[in-house]
Amino acid sequence: MLSAVGLSAGEQIQWHGYDRAIELKNDSIRVVLCPQVGGRVLEYSINGKNALYVSEQEREWTPGKRAPSSAGRFDIGPELVIPRRNSLWNGEWTAEITGARSAVLTSPVDSATGVQLTRHFVLDDESSRLVCRQTIRNTSGKVQEWCHWSRTFAVGKGVCVIPLTDEKAGPMSRFPHKYVMYEEGSLINFRPEDPAIRMADNALHIYPTPRKPKLGFDSYAGVIAYYSPNDLLFVKRFRTFPNRVYNEAAGLTISVWYPDREMVELEPIGPRQRLESGEAAAFTEEWWLTEEEFPGLEGTVDMKRLSKSLQSLK
Repeated sequence: MLSAVGLSAGEQIQWHGYDRAIELKNDSIRVVLCPQVGGRVLEYSINGKNALYVSEQEREWTPGKRAPSSAGRFDIGPELVIPRRNSLWNGEWTAEITGARSAVLTSPVDSATGVQLTRHFVLDDESSRLVCRQTIRNTSGKVQEWCHWSRTFAVGKGVCVIPLTDEKAGPMSRFPHKYVMYEEGSLINFRPEDPAIRMADNALHIYPTPRKPKLGFDSYAGVIAYYSPNDLLFVKRFRTFPNRVYNEAAGLTISVWYPDREMVELEPIGPRQRLESGEAAAFTEEWWLTEEEFPGLEGTVDMKRLSKSLQSLK
């Protein structure tokens, strides 16, 4: 249910077919949350420009239709071993508006994974900073081992930059070319070569569409920077844990899915959370959004300028 706090704080609104969406906003940033299908973020926009890809199916959704799955999606993994979890992925969540620019969405209890998820969202009073904290709580009677897995769809065909670990700050990559590529079936290529993925200034630059869309990284820099064709720079920042186990098949901290389509998927991955019955663990992403001119057809990013932009995000 929605808290009465929402009357003077965040606001319940109509957003296309959703009649219980939640809006958080300041002078330039608008965030729209979706408790009705999967506890997602439908809009993260600056001055009216949405960084998230929203499908036509999403825009035309009405109650009773097949649940859509676009925009700002969150999940848990690891991908290859976790069972289907429809109640978490596209079930109806409860919502509470908790402050001027904050809300909490809570999933149903999921019997397949033995957990319940809670997502806290807080938008800064003045800046674009959106804090997204997902908590996994073990509601079963046995130990559960899952990890945070964000699966956000951004507007496609942009330039994705993955800063790599600074050699003074953490372990270097285990991968010869600093990334892996998922080939046909379950084959993971640990020595891929693709002209669409280039190294420059201790970062990988992805543009245009790679040979295969699913890529994995073991960087501990904790940053994904994405320049979208609608002249936005969308940044995700998150903590990494070099001394903990990352239980994706290739030990990934980040995955990117970049198909030749209208969307790209930006995926921070958290470390393994081994939870006893009743225990909970959280993982936090910080989202930032600025208006930045698209780098152009060559996808050349000014890394000095990007580094300056990242340093200013406080």
